[in-house]
Amino acid sequence: MKKHIAIDLGAESGRVIVGDVGKIEVVHRFPNLPVRVGGSLHWDLLGAFAEIKRGLKEAFARYPGQIASLGLDTWGVDFALLDRSGELIGNPYHYRDGRTDGVPEELFRLVPKRELYAITGAQIMQINTIYQLYAFSRRHPELYRAAAHFLHIPDLFTYWLTGVMRNEYSIATTSQLFDPTRRNWAIDLIRRIGLEPSHFGEIVMPGTVIGPLSSSVAQEVGAQSGVVVVAPGCHDTASAVAAIPTTGGDFAYLSSGTWSLLGIESPTPIITDKSFSYNFTNEGAADGGIRFLKNIMGLWIVQECKRAWNAEGRESTYAELTRMAEEHGPAGFSIDPDDPRYLKPGSVGDTMPERLLGHCREGGQPLPSGQGAIVRGVLESLAAAYRQTVGMIEEISGRRVSELAIIGGGSQNGLLCRLAAEALGIPVTAGPVEATAIGNIMLQQIALGEIASIAEGRRLVRDSHEVLRYAPKG
Repeated sequence: MKKHIAIDLGAESGRVIVGDVGKIEVVHRFPNLPVRVGGSLHWDLLGAFAEIKRGLKEAFARYPGQIASLGLDTWGVDFALLDRSGELIGNPYHYRDGRTDGVPEELFRLVPKRELYAITGAQIMQINTIYQLYAFSRRHPELYRAAAHFLHIPDLFTYWLTGVMRNEYSIATTSQLFDPTRRNWAIDLIRRIGLEPSHFGEIVMPGTVIGPLSSSVAQEVGAQSGVVVVAPGCHDTASAVAAIPTTGGDFAYLSSGTWSLLGIESPTPIITDKSFSYNFTNEGAADGGIRFLKNIMGLWIVQECKRAWNAEGRESTYAELTRMAEEHGPAGFSIDPDDPRYLKPGSVGDTMPERLLGHCREGGQPLPSGQGAIVRGVLESLAAAYRQTVGMIEEISGRRVSELAIIGGGSQNGLLCRLAAEALGIPVTAGPVEATAIGNIMLQQIALGEIASIAEGRRLVRDSHEVLRYAPKG
């Protein structure tokens, strides 16, 4: 049987994974962390590309002559600019960099917020590509004038693997520079805010064969001839949602990791006064439809707490922190996970635990004591945010949500899954953990005619991978 490679890069780590929809194997893991240079936060994309090739070399050595294709997915919104010869311009920034502080308000003077939402259907978040690119074009006009091509991060890596520049649909929809109704770049908007429309290239749908590995990359990683690169859902959540092992249409999904992306599938965009007021977004789905969702801060807060505690010498694994939270019981405090104070990485004297304590002091809440209490409060607050968000979805869409499907790394957190089931009062399914890689591979197999449809792929996932169920109390 043919095998396929999913390259899955998240905000903390990357993996190179081999297999098919029924069975996968991680052959290489590597950290994917930002680098601070001169006060700015960047991605180390060259280092990540070296790790990708290291993983590919291992995969082709382990399965000689068996691999038919590969596909790559990453987080959303971040991008690279290239010059006319295809060379990278500068070090791409991290979405948590501070250069977008105050930029949305500046841009709204050119395009009012409600009008911007009517065009793009995108959640207003200062991390969005539109604010990053607008800030870059004004802070570094000489570099922007040198640009000829715009690529999101997975499109850049795909270009480096193939020599072919394409913009994939699902990742393009995270930019707030895309018109989901017309399924293309919002060219009038791009021109209106002073950006160059010619930078934005052809958009392809998930499951498109981009081309063969370039001869230089193939030689370097030991790939046989005929291996092609497929654009999966290049936004990791698009690939992950494709792999949800559901049988019905009345479910909501939660892609749980650094961010919590909670939403439903829709054949068409949902752009209304209510969706605007609740700040929902319309992102591209693997089938060419829409993932109507809300971005919630997610487990980033726990990750940053862990990083601060590790620096103090109080090192614990995520599993140990979750056990402490379980043993602690109800936390006695709550936070708004989307409070802007939690967006940026912590620093000396301003760590994430200190920000949480400051939040409690401001609100007159009991101060959590110990790691378990803090983690428990964050998880309870996330579950409460999920309940509120599902209520908004039902109000906006007129659809009743009867089940929540949690996928991604957060599906391994049994406490979070149980708290979500209790908060929402509906069953929760958890898994598969590697939904993103499975969905990535599924779309490759569809592109090569090995699987007929996403529905068939979901059936195969359901028959092959473990899914846990959490029932609400009562």
